[in-house]
Amino acid sequence: MIIANLSNAMGISGNEFEIRSLLYKLAKKYADSIKIDVMGNIIAYKKGAKSKRKLMIAAHMDEVGFVITGIDDKGFLKIARVGGIDPRICVDKRVVVGRDKIPGVITSKPIHLLNKSEREKIVPFSSLLVDIGAKDKNEVKKYVKLGDSIVFDTIFEKLNQKIIKGKALDDRLGCYIVLELLKKEHKDDLYAVFTVQEEVGLRGANVAAYSIMPDYAVILEATGAQDFPNKKDINISPELGKGTCITIKDGNSFASPELLDMSIKLADKYNIPYQFKKTGVGGTDAGVIQIAGKGVKTIVFATPARYIHSPVSISSMDDVRSTFRLADVLLNNIK
Repeated sequence: MIIANLSNAMGISGNEFEIRSLLYKLAKKYADSIKIDVMGNIIAYKKGAKSKRKLMIAAHMDEVGFVITGIDDKGFLKIARVGGIDPRICVDKRVVVGRDKIPGVITSKPIHLLNKSEREKIVPFSSLLVDIGAKDKNEVKKYVKLGDSIVFDTIFEKLNQKIIKGKALDDRLGCYIVLELLKKEHKDDLYAVFTVQEEVGLRGANVAAYSIMPDYAVILEATGAQDFPNKKDINISPELGKGTCITIKDGNSFASPELLDMSIKLADKYNIPYQFKKTGVGGTDAGVIQIAGKGVKTIVFATPARYIHSPVSISSMDDVRSTFRLADVLLNNIK
């Protein structure tokens, strides 16, 4: 299952080696040409039937994770975050380290050694270490080194016929949809882009957008679903199973009014389930693509996923299909 392979692949921001290799092999089958730019973005081009305009579809391949910043004398790894990760969800989680995927565990001071005040506080990230079972610093150096990547050790699986769970669904779900769109024939020239370093500042998309200078861009994302037990005053939208999430506004971009109006009309016409992102926080590659060059008309379609930026996320394949369908009809109906 392609989506499982994408989720399981390693690829933190700035070190997307494994996921990039996988995406390149998959995208190459359907592209007229394909390249990896200086930043590490994959840009796959497919000529359109009429080639009047440049259409860009984009999803980021990178994921949140960690990097080794030090090794102490006892063989424990000091780490730094790559992307937004809450330290509360890190303690005692299984991880894999480096290209050889050495197994390890994120560790902290055991609860029975904490005093009362320590137990009432969130464990600071600076106190977290990774234990790979080595006896000392010299043994660690046989397997890993400073700068090696660390990701959560989570294996993709289907919880039932519709619901999936895995790591990095933000934004491997978007990557999967871009691959599916690349298989299709389109009226206009299509640039399918898998960007890097989105989680640390939308860096790859910035370079790719200036390289392509598209007329329109559709960004395929994953967004945090809020339909789990929560405070009454917190909006529960988006929800799993309610369809693709059309983003009107987020923390750094506004949807093109033209594309927004067209997307809603097409979704209604073709009975594609959709909902709206009702919070203006967070950001996507749309933020830098939109302001590239003389400006690009952009819109974001996001698949809801619970618990993003954590060891495991949960999403619905029905919503994945809704995101794909709306992006597909939009690309072929832009006037």
